[in-house]
Amino acid sequence: MPTYTYKCHQCLMQFESFQSIVDPPLRSCPSCHGQLERVITGGSGIIFKGSGFYITDYSRKNSPAQNGSKETKKTDGTKKEIKPDK
Repeated sequence: MPTYTYKCHQCLMQFESFQSIVDPPLRSCPSCHGQLERVITGGSGIIFKGSGFYITDYSRKNSPAQNGSKETKKTDGTKKEIKPDK
């Protein structure tokens, strides 16, 4: 549900109200019963937390993809490193 900000014309009290989109706007102040006005705000926006959102942020450190070599598994369970031709 969206949060709407209201401001009273008489006592200048400002408060927020959680309302459904289909609910009618509030008309009277809860403290002095004066006329309310719905204030247009910028909203919350999107907040990204962390160092960044890149493919390299989620890869393992020292992975073969970072140093340019490929790793394959042999049928006996051991690993074999294949270096690219330069």
